[in-house]
Amino acid sequence: MADTNKMIINLAVFGRTQSGKSSAGNILLGSTDFYSSFAPGSVTKDCSLSRSCHLHGFMRRGGQEISLQIQVLDTPGYPHSKLSTRCVKQEVKKALVHHFGQEGLHLALLVQRVDVPFFGQEASNSIQLIQELLGDSWKNYTTVLFTHAEKLEESGLSEEEYLQEASDTLLTLLNSVQHRYIFLYERGNLCSEQRIKILERIMEFIKENHFQVLNFT
Repeated sequence: MADTNKMIINLAVFGRTQSGKSSAGNILLGSTDFYSSFAPGSVTKDCSLSRSCHLHGFMRRGGQEISLQIQVLDTPGYPHSKLSTRCVKQEVKKALVHHFGQEGLHLALLVQRVDVPFFGQEASNSIQLIQELLGDSWKNYTTVLFTHAEKLEESGLSEEEYLQEASDTLLTLLNSVQHRYIFLYERGNLCSEQRIKILERIMEFIKENHFQVLNFT
């Protein structure tokens, strides 16, 4: 019998090489499970699933405290500097079915650096990959996660000003996913605060979806 006082949230991170997918996954988990480093090429070559510790008292449901556990699937960068397009797609499809085939996926996080313009073929590739992997319902299960958001502060831009200056490609994407987006600020010791804020936003989006999941067969 399922424990009604516990909830597992399944997330997958997608994005271009050096966009900050693995680092974002670690913040979501509150760990350093995923290897993350600066490199001139793609670092992640294989899909990897990791689970967080239970967050007790994170939320209430039906008058009861619910303990939350996060499962994050880290994926190779797309396009990849060493793996073919076909290889990346096959690897990710297999991992989605293996890890979330029965439990389902709550949200896909499309990771995008704020200091890298989102337009052109590489941007189209990122959107196309999610469409192919998630199918016709991709818009309902995708959130844009902006990494390196501290660079906005360095340049004197607010989040609103940044979005006002965004490319048509990015604005079209945000419209498609019903303006589900999150800015991730990496500020050293404040990462724990960031984690809670991001998880709260993610839970808002999942509630809007009525806790439905995307299944893979």
